[in-house]
Amino acid sequence: MDGLDRQWDLNLLVALDALLEEESVTGAAARLHVSAPAMSRTLGRIRTALGDPVLVRAGRQLVPTPRAVELRPRVHALVHEARALLAPEPVADPARLTRDFTIQAGEMVLAGLAARLVSAVAVQAPGVTLRFMPEAMEGTPALREGRLDLEIGVIGHPDPETRIESLGRTRLLAAVRAGHPLAGRKTVTARAFAAADHIGVSRQGRVRGPIDDRLAEIGLRRRVAAVVPSWSAALFLCRKTDLVCLVPADSATHHPDVLGLQTFEIPLELPPLTVGMAWHPRNDADPAHVWLRERVRESGRTSGWTAAE
Repeated sequence: MDGLDRQWDLNLLVALDALLEEESVTGAAARLHVSAPAMSRTLGRIRTALGDPVLVRAGRQLVPTPRAVELRPRVHALVHEARALLAPEPVADPARLTRDFTIQAGEMVLAGLAARLVSAVAVQAPGVTLRFMPEAMEGTPALREGRLDLEIGVIGHPDPETRIESLGRTRLLAAVRAGHPLAGRKTVTARAFAAADHIGVSRQGRVRGPIDDRLAEIGLRRRVAAVVPSWSAALFLCRKTDLVCLVPADSATHHPDVLGLQTFEIPLELPPLTVGMAWHPRNDADPAHVWLRERVRESGRTSGWTAAE
C-alpha cells in the first residue's frame, strides 16, 4: 500500500478514464485539454503505477490490455462519482423538501411576518415545517451550535462570524383602548404622553428604556405602572386599562385593530428599529437554507417595513 501511495496520484484516474474511453493518447489529450506529449508522459506514470502497459500498439491503433478492459467500467464509475461529489449542490426543489427549520423571532416580528412566511412556505414546500422559538434563545450561542437556523428581529450582540442581513426598518407607535383620554386626539403632546401611565415589556422586568431617555432629555418623566414579559400580554392589558402600550408601526393593523385599540404617533424623536435576519456561515451555501432566506426577504418586503439604508 505504501508503494502505491508513493506512485499513484488520484488525478491520474481522470487521465486513465479518458485513455480507456478514447483508446488514443491524442484523443485523451484533446478531451482533457492537454498536449499529446503531456498525456503520453501521464500514460507512462499510469503504466508504472499499475504494473501493466494499459494500451499497446496494434498497427496504427492502441488497444487495451485485459487488465485495462477489466478496469475500464470501475475507473469510469469512480471518476463519475468523484465529479458528482465535488460539483456544486443543485438549487433546492422546494416541492421535494422535507425539513424542519428552527427560527427565533419575537412577537412583534411574528405579528407582521409569520402569516406571510408560513403561507409562502406551505404553497411552495408543503414538506417543510417552521418551528418558531421564543426570544429566550437570544444572546445564546444557538446559531453557532446549530440549534437555530435563523434569527429574525433586532439583532444585537451576535457572534463575530454570524451573517447578518437587514430586512427593513420600522418605528414604534403608542396604543390605547378606545375610551382612553388620549384616544382620538389629532396630536398628542410629549407632556400628555409622559403624564399617562404606561406598560413596559421586558423579559428581565426592566422598567426603563429608550423612551425614558428621550423624555429625560426634554425634562419629562413617565410612570411605568406595569411590566410584562411579552408584547401580546401588554396589548391585552392595554385593552382593559388606561395604560399606554407601544407597538411597531408595521404591526399596528394586526393585534391593535383586532383588540379595538387605537394608535397614535409617539411625540418624541426615536431612532427607527432595524429588523434583520442572522444565520451561521455553515448554512451560507445550503440550497434549502438559501431558499428559506429568500422567502423571508419576500415576506419582509410585504410586511410594511421601510427599506433599510
